[in-house]
Amino acid sequence: MKLAVSHQWDLPVDEAKALQAQLAERVIPVTTFDPAGVRTVAGVDVGFKGDMAQAAVVVLDFPDLQPLDCAVAEVPVTFPYVPGLLAFREGPSALAALEQLDTWPDLFIFDAQGLAHPRRMGLATHLGILLDWPAIGCAKSRLTGSHEEPGDQVGDWVPLYDQDQTIGAIVRSRAGVKPLYVSIGHRVDLPTAIEFVLRCTTRYRLPETTRYAHKVAGGAELPLGRQQLPLF
Repeated sequence: MKLAVSHQWDLPVDEAKALQAQLAERVIPVTTFDPAGVRTVAGVDVGFKGDMAQAAVVVLDFPDLQPLDCAVAEVPVTFPYVPGLLAFREGPSALAALEQLDTWPDLFIFDAQGLAHPRRMGLATHLGILLDWPAIGCAKSRLTGSHEEPGDQVGDWVPLYDQDQTIGAIVRSRAGVKPLYVSIGHRVDLPTAIEFVLRCTTRYRLPETTRYAHKVAGGAELPLGRQQLPLF
């Protein structure tokens, strides 16, 4: 499936920042789908090998979280490393992997920021808007904002603030371990984003969407297509 994108990726830094500001105005921060109707979720992860970006997408059925489909793509990096503009390095490879899917998911969970970004334009919001599809950002660390410490029980969470604006949530996915940084990507509200991240999390800190995508993006030699992928 060929995906249409609305802009070039190898832009000058100033133009890239201006584009982020334009795209941020298009974020839909409400849930536009029926959460009860979600049958598939996908994890998206991007890593780097020298001058190549390697993206992996794994589609899981929901709520059983068994793998249905996966795809991997490697694309040359055409944008310099600039904090806050990582989507311009990661986006092309993620789209190339998505084009290979046989099963299009109902919802994406990116191993990346969404609105929890200085210009509200992490990879989850950027690609969510380009695809015009429900997307959630679920990152392992904070990029911006301030917060208190959430409670230690699974499901405890506190808001992530940037001045007087709530830009995400700090979510305890497993007792006794570091929390996750969950934020809106596109076409989903924050409580629904938190709910899906928690429902995709089993006995580990990271949701299964991220765990499977990490394994594939980390170089596991797995044939593409519908299959049962091994866990860590």
